[in-house]
Amino acid sequence: MADAAAAAHAKPQHRPHNPNFSSGPCAKRPGFTLEALSGAMLGRSHRAKEPKAKLAEVIARSRDILGLPSDWRLGIVPASDTGAVEMALWSMLGARPVDVLAFESFSEAWATDVLKQLKLADARVLSAPYGQIPDLAAVDFSHDVVLAWNGTTSGARMPNGDWIPADREGLVIADATSAAFAMDLPFEKLDVVTWSWQKALGGEAAHGMLALSPRAVERLLTYKPERPLPKIFRLTSGGKLIEGIFAGETINTPSMLAVEDALDGLRWAEGIGGLKAMIARSERNLAAIARWAEGNARVEFLAADPAIRSCTSICLVIAAPWFAALDAEAQAKAAKRVAALLEAEGVAHDIGAYRDAPPGLRIWGGATVETADIEALLPWIDWAIDAVHSDISAKA
Repeated sequence: MADAAAAAHAKPQHRPHNPNFSSGPCAKRPGFTLEALSGAMLGRSHRAKEPKAKLAEVIARSRDILGLPSDWRLGIVPASDTGAVEMALWSMLGARPVDVLAFESFSEAWATDVLKQLKLADARVLSAPYGQIPDLAAVDFSHDVVLAWNGTTSGARMPNGDWIPADREGLVIADATSAAFAMDLPFEKLDVVTWSWQKALGGEAAHGMLALSPRAVERLLTYKPERPLPKIFRLTSGGKLIEGIFAGETINTPSMLAVEDALDGLRWAEGIGGLKAMIARSERNLAAIARWAEGNARVEFLAADPAIRSCTSICLVIAAPWFAALDAEAQAKAAKRVAALLEAEGVAHDIGAYRDAPPGLRIWGGATVETADIEALLPWIDWAIDAVHSDISAKA
């Protein structure tokens, strides 16, 4: 794609040291090498003493870094964050009416689950377009509430937990996969929190984390849905919580290589100063992009309101007049060409907008991404947008 039109524009001199800006799996922590995984318990049963201790260590270190309340349970579950969310929805919903906040692809998927798979009659969806969040004042907290704390595909996040009452009657189930370890989660206002290793920790995929408040545990023990639950969704047995799940006894067989990788990310997080430092690194990445975008006629944030702008899944749209003049199909093609140019130059991998989102770019800004790499990337985005514009103009 580096044609004559692109070549007419001077390329920036500096390149990111690490061009990995994918929103999942995300960039490995700075300085990562495969040697970091040399302690993995390969070829061992995950039920044996030493491997089980590794799983328990992931839980313990995660609790400590996130500041999880001491009376919460935390376990490792199958199928990444998706599995963790599904376990909560299928195991707990139906006892009360449900409000689902849908404002990007994954929260829309939870709405589909509630309405079309679980087929809960007393449920409603509070929607907002990409880049915005629903009307938080419209949420009924006598209902159970299902939401994404951060819109991984829309670049919009919850501003804080002030809108959630402490004396709520229903449970608040929060998909926090692109928020955990990068944003301050108000656990006192939440009841179920889920995430995965491959986001802010830069870990490998396959496993999810499920955190339960005492209120969530009470729901599990007092409410038994009429629907059948697959084995990998079952959190209780004989009317009691399966405590082993929260002590490293996983429901299915985990990858001990991925477990070692998760531990490496957690140890790195501790070494740089824990949650506070990880949040600061993410916010610096967002601030670098905000400084560049201000007054830049080529781009703008998909989330126009800075108060709800994500510091991890940073979503941009092309705002140039020539782009706005294109029809929807041409816009989608042009945005993909911008991402492809950056890929071809080796300066940014996997930063095209999510397939259901408006055409544009999505840059992961979590703590494993260095701000210097973000700053090196930004002039390349200017270059790529100008190059695509020149090519389109030449063919018009």
